[in-house]
Amino acid sequence: MSISISNLTKIYGQQKALDNVSLEINKGEIVGLLGPNGAGKSTMMKIITCFIPPTEGSVSVCGYNIFDDSIEVRKKIGYLPEHNPLYLDMYVREFLLFIAGIHNLGKEKKERTEYMIELTGLTKEVNKKIGALSKGYRQRVGIAQAMIHDPEVLILDEPTSGLDPNQLIEVRELIKNAGKDKTVLLSTHIMQEVEAVCDRTIIINNGLVVADDNTQHLIADQSLETIFRKITKNL
Repeated sequence: MSISISNLTKIYGQQKALDNVSLEINKGEIVGLLGPNGAGKSTMMKIITCFIPPTEGSVSVCGYNIFDDSIEVRKKIGYLPEHNPLYLDMYVREFLLFIAGIHNLGKEKKERTEYMIELTGLTKEVNKKIGALSKGYRQRVGIAQAMIHDPEVLILDEPTSGLDPNQLIEVRELIKNAGKDKTVLLSTHIMQEVEAVCDRTIIINNGLVVADDNTQHLIADQSLETIFRKITKNL
C-alpha cells in the first residue's frame, strides 16, 4: 500500500477542512482528487507530505507513519505544491542541481539532473533564469524537482494550471508515464484531465469523500463534470 489514510480530520479554528477521511491508494495507481475550492484537497496533500499535522487520524506512506517517520516519508514523496515555489533568480540547471544535492544524490546528481531536464522538455530553456520562464515551463521545473530523486509517490497539486493546450498534452503524458512505476495523486479542476490520465477518481466536498471509484466506471453513463456537479450541488 503506497498511501494509507485513516480517520483523518483537520480543523482550522472553527472550520473542519477534513472530516474523518479514510482511504487507501495502491502502488501504480494514478488517482485524481476533485473538489470545489475549499473542499480540503490541498489540506490532505499537505498532511500526506508532512507540511502540516492533522488534528486527528493517521497517514502512512510506503509503510512509514507521518508522525514517527516523517523524514522517511519525505524521501518517498515528490511534491509539487499548488503555487509551485521556485527560486526565480536561479538558472534551471543550477536549481535542479541544488535540489538533487538536497536529496543527497551524490555521484548521480548530474546524471539525474540532465535526465529530468530532457524528460520534462526543459533542454531549450536550461540556460535561462527561472524568473524568465513562462508559467508552463515553470510548471515543468516544478515537476522536474518533484521527480529528481526518483520517489515512489508523486503528489501533484494543480500540476497543469496555466498551461497552454500543447503543454497540457505534454504534461499529461509525463504524468501518465510516471504512473507506470509510481503512485500518483493529483488534484485538478479540469475534468477532462482526470478522464484522460487517472485510473481512479476521488471527489471530496466539505472535507468529506463523496465519491471514490474507477474513473471509467464513473463516466460509463455520463461525463465526470455532470457527476461532479450533481454530487457537490446536493451536499
